[in-house]
Amino acid sequence: MSSTTHDQTLTPARLWVMAIMAGVTVANLYYNQPLLNMMASTYGQPHAALGWVTMLTQFGYALGLLLFVPLADFVEGRRLVSQLLIAAFLALILVSVSPTLWWLEAASLATGLFSVVPQVLLPMGANMADNRSRGRVVGIIMSGLLVGVLLARTFSGFIGGTGGWRLVFEMAALMMLIMLLVTRLALPPHPPRQARQKTRDVLRSLFPLIKEEPELLRVALTGASFFAAFSAFWTTLTFRLAEAPYYYHATTIGLFGLAGVAGALAAPVAGRRADQKDPRALVSLALALAVLVFILVAFFSASLVVIMVAVVLLDLATNSAQISNQSRIYALKPAARARSNTIYMVSYFVGGALGSGVGSLAFHWHKMPAVAAFAIVFLVLGALVHRWSLRRYARPEALNPLQLADEIGRKTSQQEADSTE
Repeated sequence: MSSTTHDQTLTPARLWVMAIMAGVTVANLYYNQPLLNMMASTYGQPHAALGWVTMLTQFGYALGLLLFVPLADFVEGRRLVSQLLIAAFLALILVSVSPTLWWLEAASLATGLFSVVPQVLLPMGANMADNRSRGRVVGIIMSGLLVGVLLARTFSGFIGGTGGWRLVFEMAALMMLIMLLVTRLALPPHPPRQARQKTRDVLRSLFPLIKEEPELLRVALTGASFFAAFSAFWTTLTFRLAEAPYYYHATTIGLFGLAGVAGALAAPVAGRRADQKDPRALVSLALALAVLVFILVAFFSASLVVIMVAVVLLDLATNSAQISNQSRIYALKPAARARSNTIYMVSYFVGGALGSGVGSLAFHWHKMPAVAAFAIVFLVLGALVHRWSLRRYARPEALNPLQLADEIGRKTSQQEADSTE
């Protein structure tokens, strides 16, 4: 696969390269989670203060989604990915040498800002796939992303526990350079789907898209509530496992990421289901499962078995909902997939940042019962928005996501015509 070829065929090799790249780059957001206790000791700060590091990393990611990902509809994709990898390398170096907490927070914000490569690769893969396999393609790339999310915690816990937390980010920076080389060798140039526009005009185009596709906003809000609950759990799990009866070191805490890999491996299954049936039904099941998980966490966080079960089931629920939601948004407007993904993922990570911040405060207030209570509130809000989507666009089961998008478009057009009359 020469870097000079213009063949846009999505071969299995290219697809798996994209999946690996997604996992390696998104991991930058999660290296800090098992290391928060170590970082708190370095800077002489309470645990609650370090929750801001996770929050700012996720907020930076949301900001990067807003600033960079919409450009994927208008600029050459491989070049955009390369530039982001270089910037992420520099940000990770800054994290590794942070002399103060405010420096660490600023560098973490920059790390999130430039680690949005997976959200450029996802619409790129969706554009290269045909309609019948788009859900499967998104599912495979998401599998790589989700495995990266989970193994990031294991990797950082092990490396941080043996060589210190700064070494983790030095190695992460090196991996960005390796991914840059892989990008140039393995992926073809990916021409934009629309004529190039100014960044200001691209950002302005997001607002009419929300108006044209109201279902996109509903999906985005549901995803945001899900990730808020998920982030609240994973940010505070580090603090909980450092206390009685566990007293675990960062190396052991990082191993809990392995338990969630089972949930990540469900992503292709969710993608295939989204290709065949109504993806909204899977979101409904995922919401119910996540609420059940937090009820268990609220009362039984002193049980290692319950914690392990919660990790597996919450990752399964969150990942299944994520694949189903992204399958829905990619079906809405093919010419604007990168911008649709931007709206969805900005909402998603704003929700995640909010969950991390609120979760840290809740843990400081009343430990895991308070964290679980806030998480359930997030999930209930998401369920209310999702219920509106189900009522608004009821449809026969036989319709696939593309037909659903057509149905939504027809109903929206009819509503506009009726209001005009």
